[in-house]
Amino acid sequence: MNYNLQKKVTIVTLLFVPISLLLLFLIYPTMELVRYSFTNWDGYSQNFKYIGFDNYSRIIFDFPEAWHALKNNSLYFIIHACMIPVELVAAVLLNRKLFGSSFYRFTVLMPYIINGIAVAYMFTYIYNPVNGPLNAFLSFVGLDSFITGWISNVHVVNYSLVAVSLWRFSGVHVILFMAGLQSIPNDLYESARIDGANFWQQQLYITLPGIRRVVEIILFLNVSGAILQYDIPLVITGGGPGVESSTFGLFALSTAFNNNSYGLASAMAIVLLLLVIIFSNLQQWLVKDRGGL
Repeated sequence: MNYNLQKKVTIVTLLFVPISLLLLFLIYPTMELVRYSFTNWDGYSQNFKYIGFDNYSRIIFDFPEAWHALKNNSLYFIIHACMIPVELVAAVLLNRKLFGSSFYRFTVLMPYIINGIAVAYMFTYIYNPVNGPLNAFLSFVGLDSFITGWISNVHVVNYSLVAVSLWRFSGVHVILFMAGLQSIPNDLYESARIDGANFWQQQLYITLPGIRRVVEIILFLNVSGAILQYDIPLVITGGGPGVESSTFGLFALSTAFNNNSYGLASAMAIVLLLLVIIFSNLQQWLVKDRGGL
């Protein structure tokens, strides 16, 4: 066997297992999901009927709750996006040689390590209007006017849930920013200081271009996390009061498991997938062409 043929056989052999797993657990289920989205399958019957684009039409025209859920998803996206500059500043500060910086780095990452269901139950207790520590603290410091039902007041429930999401995911963004910052050679900053560049000029012309790829990753995580958000509202509020805090993912789960409309839920899952793809490509275009990174 000559060298080139041996090389090709080795490559094919090494790629066979991961490609087979990819086809089995990703490509095939996605194709089946697309197929079910054009049916009226109830989730347990062996037979189902193909109904074309009726499920997609129902999502657009017959479910105002779906549009309300998407509005809640957009709230997660907007607030997380507004926090990105704060996370970058925190990463810049933690990247410096500070006393106890290792402890601070572990502290900001710890919420992401904790299981999401455990985080949701913890904040259910914190937001408890009867014996929750948040209202107790507000009363202790004399801010009784701010006391409210954090997960029962329709005007604040979504912001309460977004706060939980921020607490859980902002830390990992800070760590990613720090990894990007540490990949930038210190010689660039030294040269900039010698040339008279101040702190903000260094951040604008060295730091931001140097972490462009990290910014793209964090924006993708922001888009996918906001659109696919379901576990925090599921555990803390169940989508309530009413459907006020429901997200599109939670609405799709309810459609499948509570209403036994798996065909319609499959169409919702496809819509979520398309939204992630569209908005991820859009943010990459914005960062590349308009962000100046």
